[in-house]
Amino acid sequence: MAKKIVLILAFLFAFSFALDAAPKKQEAAPREAEPDQQMNDFSFQGLSQGGKKAWEVRGKSADIFSDIVKLTSVNADVYGEEENINLVGDKGTYDKSSGKIHLQDNVVVTTTGGGKLTTNYLDWDRESKRVSTEDVVNIQRQNIKAVAKGLEGDPNLKKISLKDDVTVEIQEALEETKSDDPLFSSKEPTIVTCDGPLEIDYEKEIAIFNNNVKVDQKEQGVMHADKMEAYFDFKIKKILRIKSLGNGQIVKDGNISYSDEALYSAADKKMTLTGRPRLVINSKDKLVSDAPAGN
Repeated sequence: MAKKIVLILAFLFAFSFALDAAPKKQEAAPREAEPDQQMNDFSFQGLSQGGKKAWEVRGKSADIFSDIVKLTSVNADVYGEEENINLVGDKGTYDKSSGKIHLQDNVVVTTTGGGKLTTNYLDWDRESKRVSTEDVVNIQRQNIKAVAKGLEGDPNLKKISLKDDVTVEIQEALEETKSDDPLFSSKEPTIVTCDGPLEIDYEKEIAIFNNNVKVDQKEQGVMHADKMEAYFDFKIKKILRIKSLGNGQIVKDGNISYSDEALYSAADKKMTLTGRPRLVINSKDKLVSDAPAGN
């Protein structure tokens, strides 16, 4: 009897092991919903209140669902009063209820005013006329380049906020400007970095760098501050003046200047330090002679 019980238990054990070892049937992945309508080589547009064409979106294909439209090879134009904007991306999504467009992969924004932005994805809100992303962005306008993580601003790139880890490169002015501003006349570019945000307003011709700002111009030294305001004349690609605020520090030739505020004027090439300024000079001259005292 005991022998039969052992055989039965052994059989049950082997059977359960075989069930566990047997390949299990994989559950089928849920099928993606079929679009209500499909279009190839599509084009749709919107009109302004005056009846003029305000924007146009073209692409290779459009899968139309009840709430969204999935797009490929997106090419969009926005027509403004002063300049036009072109936005392209490999893929996109159009939200019917909000009117927002999300562009994905190889996104490029160009303006007829000379601005260019590249990123991996971008959200375009046509209602508020704003673009935004949390991804790394590269921006170029004339002789100024910027790289940062995250952006929000106008589609024409005239007023933007770069959120984090900002690096700006200002290259020397073109020869026809004949600029004698040391911030531009040097062969070496001026590099400005900050933790962010950086706020640029091209119409007011001002850029405001925030948090841990550093300006590196090899011939003019290195400037540090908590906050820095740069005032431009974008028509001639010149910086008119720079104002640094909070924990100012200028390092040049081993000498260090400290101040609460500093103002650089391009007109007279003068730096004015205010707010408890002090200077630490690194001198190699010996203050005490090594010669023995005379008798």
